[in-house]
Amino acid sequence: MTQIRALLDAATTQLAESGVVSPAADAAVLLAHAWRRTPADLQRARVMGDEPDSTVVERFEALVHERATRVPVQHLTGWAPFRHIEIAVGPGVFVPRPETEMLVDLVLAELQRLRERGVTEPTVVDLCTGSGALALATKDECPAARVHAVELDPLAHAWATQNRDRLGADVEIVCGDARTAFAELLETVDVVVSNPPYIPVGMVPIDPEVRDHDPDIALYGGSPDGLRIPLDVAARAAQLLAPGGLMVMEHADTQGGSLPAALRTTGSWSDVVDRRDLTGRPRATCARRA
Repeated sequence: MTQIRALLDAATTQLAESGVVSPAADAAVLLAHAWRRTPADLQRARVMGDEPDSTVVERFEALVHERATRVPVQHLTGWAPFRHIEIAVGPGVFVPRPETEMLVDLVLAELQRLRERGVTEPTVVDLCTGSGALALATKDECPAARVHAVELDPLAHAWATQNRDRLGADVEIVCGDARTAFAELLETVDVVVSNPPYIPVGMVPIDPEVRDHDPDIALYGGSPDGLRIPLDVAARAAQLLAPGGLMVMEHADTQGGSLPAALRTTGSWSDVVDRRDLTGRPRATCARRA
């Protein structure tokens, strides 16, 4: 057995015993990080028979020990992959999830529809941007879009700004309240996208990675059903959007019925439809400004 295989097997066992959901994948990511290599480079090293030196092994074992205490793997590497970009993350900012990537698909589909109607520079607003993942991925995949984003928490805003500057993205990111942001854009926006806090108050997440490391301000929706903040954000989206403009909002998989129902009662929305993610779970509501 090669040293790489032995290291990965031992780490996978340790992480699995600690309750980590994806122990083998996390072990590979951490070894690549400790070795200052990409995951693809790690695979090539395994094929070519390269072996890490003792310094790399020590770094790797220290990272595995931290991961076994349920520190998020993204905090240990400093990065979270999100679609075609990497987002810098760490303490004080919500780690973007793979399931959130589908919101970008929904936004891009709307931008393509607008392009076919002759809208060459659509305006997109990301409310509750967190790390900036949705705004920056949208700009990356649709450079013609004029993208604006807002984040309430100053620490998360700093992460988003850092990500924007590192990527060199022409995206406006402001620190402020999503419920009052962008007064200068009222009734002019083509698409609003949002991944707001939506966990019901009192429903503490089971996973330590979420419970102990994601900031509360990014998690809890402000009411027992978790919908107070999402509905407040949706109200601002309705003010920002031009008639017929699209809102795309992520929600908990238990809110696939309640959020659309609540939006329909406001009178601000038409064509309210809920979308499922790749696992088949309710994930995002799409609605058009009436």
